[in-house]
Amino acid sequence: MNEEKLVIPYPVIVEGKYDRQKLASVIDAQMITTDGFGVFKNREKAALIRALAEKTPIIVLTDPDGAGFVIRNRLKGAIPTGRVLHAYVPDVYGKEKRKRKAGKEGKLGVEGMPPEVLLSALRAAGATFEGGGTTVKENPVTHADLLDLGLIGAGSKAKRAALLRALALPEHLSTAALLDVLGTLTTREELVEECNKIVANRE
Repeated sequence: MNEEKLVIPYPVIVEGKYDRQKLASVIDAQMITTDGFGVFKNREKAALIRALAEKTPIIVLTDPDGAGFVIRNRLKGAIPTGRVLHAYVPDVYGKEKRKRKAGKEGKLGVEGMPPEVLLSALRAAGATFEGGGTTVKENPVTHADLLDLGLIGAGSKAKRAALLRALALPEHLSTAALLDVLGTLTTREELVEECNKIVANRE
């Protein structure tokens, strides 16, 4: 094994073989591909994922487009509550070298992301790396905080979109998913500071 790889003790679910190959260049972990939507027709693989989730948390890392979020949400519904760690890569527009044209939404998938972006996404999800883990931030962000900061509710769309871009998170992120990732990514104070920067940049 390449000694420079980071070891993750949790299984990681990705969409396809090219995603797995890219991730395997930076981490050492058990990886399972969904083969697009194929996992939902493959009873054996679906059963394997559920069995693993009973023993250990599962990390889900899909593309940031709509299809990736459909796969992510269906997996979440099939795995016991509290056993999924969601890792998100940002919206980056472009085309992977091996493809003739960009995807439907024009976004790079997991395979097109730089290694440092993948590692950052895994850390933000709360992944534990051998030799040093990630801890949940103190003073976590709450639903009420999002409301107070104008990130949800009436007129929140532009500010929320700006925050997602600033934190390198995908546009399809739901409120619940945003709260989950903010638990490891930032504190309430840091979020307030980031929102203040967004307001200042608009003025």
